[in-house]
Amino acid sequence: QVQLVESGGGLVQAGGSLRLSCAASGRTFSSTTVAWFRQAPGKEREFVAGIDWSLNWPRLEDSAKGRFTISRDNVKKTVYLQLNRLESEDTAVYYCAADHSGQKPPPLEQGEYDSWGQGTQVTVSS
Repeated sequence: QVQLVESGGGLVQAGGSLRLSCAASGRTFSSTTVAWFRQAPGKEREFVAGIDWSLNWPRLEDSAKGRFTISRDNVKKTVYLQLNRLESEDTAVYYCAADHSGQKPPPLEQGEYDSWGQGTQVTVSS
């Protein structure tokens, strides 16, 4: 299985941008589907964006469309989540997760993912 480490979180003003990175280690990364989830205080973890190994099936949650972009570099074993036009409602811990079966399109359910990172905090001030 892959091991995942997120980075790039921080404090940003509303309307600002951040780029999150999910660095993977392990031989099977190139065949995995990787997704970003987030969990805000007092709320359940929710799907934000996902991308399969072939890069042909990017998927974004509705509130992320037009603001967030997911991309992937299989050589660097890294998946990126570009966050633009951030809103206070985007404040959460962001996690990346890997589905070793490589489902396409990326599943929405967190139970479909079998490796998780520790998370990175994103705080948007209004």
